[in-house]
Amino acid sequence: MHYVDSVIELIGNTPLVRLNKVTEGIVPKDGPIVLAKVEYLNPGGSIKDRIAVRMIDAAEEEGLLKPGGTIVEPTSGNTGVGLAMVAQQRGYHCIFVCPDKVSEDKRNVLRAYGADVVVCPTAVDPEDPRSYYSVSDRLARETPGGWKPDQYSNPHNPRSHYEVTGPEVWDQTQGRITHFVAGVGTGGTITGTGRYLKEVSDGAVKIIGADPKGSVYSGGTGRPYLVEGVGEDFWPTTYDQEICDEIIAVSDAESFEMTRRLAREEGLLVGGSCGMAAVAALRVASAAEPGDVIVAYAGEPVEDSLDLQRRVVGTRPGTGVAVEVVRNGEPVTLDVTIGELDLEAEGRSVMAASAEEETSEGFGITLQDLTPQAMRGLGVPDDTVGAVVAGVASGSTAEAGGLQSGDVILSVNRAEVASAAEAGAALDAIEAGRTAFVLVQRRDTRVFLQLQKEQ
Repeated sequence: MHYVDSVIELIGNTPLVRLNKVTEGIVPKDGPIVLAKVEYLNPGGSIKDRIAVRMIDAAEEEGLLKPGGTIVEPTSGNTGVGLAMVAQQRGYHCIFVCPDKVSEDKRNVLRAYGADVVVCPTAVDPEDPRSYYSVSDRLARETPGGWKPDQYSNPHNPRSHYEVTGPEVWDQTQGRITHFVAGVGTGGTITGTGRYLKEVSDGAVKIIGADPKGSVYSGGTGRPYLVEGVGEDFWPTTYDQEICDEIIAVSDAESFEMTRRLAREEGLLVGGSCGMAAVAALRVASAAEPGDVIVAYAGEPVEDSLDLQRRVVGTRPGTGVAVEVVRNGEPVTLDVTIGELDLEAEGRSVMAASAEEETSEGFGITLQDLTPQAMRGLGVPDDTVGAVVAGVASGSTAEAGGLQSGDVILSVNRAEVASAAEAGAALDAIEAGRTAFVLVQRRDTRVFLQLQKEQ
């Protein structure tokens, strides 16, 4: 008979699958080979199973985690699933602290393993006491027998990939790999795997980081983006900033579109971060040489991405809407299908799409109804009522007055507004050359602005 004594023994040895359809038109038939490392076949559904067992093993050996103890960790879900699975097998309790963009389905998976889940706002600074980093620190201190793995600084995170994942990829490709592409979150996967591959190949293997637009790894500020489990608004110590030969920034729209293509055309049911890695891998492949072998990480299940797209836009994927955005200072109307939309205005993502759009030509702004999804993404209080500034035209009087994309207009000349239509009407009623006194909500702060209408 063939069986294992524990589900933990099934972690690792995930297969490589060649991408054929999505490479058409990008990679010639005699060109490089693009392979997906299908990590969602781990028992917990992601590559994070690998670091979970390694970090717990080390904590037990070092006496940091005692029998019956509690594991407290900030996680976007996948590391939590891995930790919960191992903890369940070994008799530990878990408390996981998640950002609010993590899907409800993923939170329910954590609860199904017996874990407690604490949800924190996404759009706050890491040092903010409400951030999921800060809250997890506090809970680890206050919980008797609490231990925080801290995947963002735990050296056993990249070490697990250096000792296991890297050799696995090298052996599976028989040493022919030329490029390794992975999303960068904690940086553990790309640091550990990349370091091994560079060492064993004498530096021949190129390491490519895929990053959501807005993340610090690709030069962003950490502004909100929608793909889960990758990108950061700070620099984890588990990430070696010298390991990547290149970082490729990928938009939310590109990531989710590729996610759907991988399912429809390759039979790979993966989430948004895997779509992001695939987009980056295809960019690499377009410039690679015949005979090159490009391995891209494909690591979490599809339901996370599907639920995210439903929550972001507040309706089902496939629904068509007309949305107005500002690009390079000019308003542009897009006929989009829900699930294919990446709203970016003046460098800041708007976290929801709505068919209710208004413009105020006299002030040079585009307005959007405020939805519950937008509240979470913009980090404003749950009881906020107003209209989202979806775009501010470059050189406009609104820009000169300090109005920013992502601000929520609460009132115009002391008259409260409850929708994009009301805010637009109130602004349009201001006479040319006159000043509008506008109260806005900017994250957790209210700001009073004076905007002069163009004549």
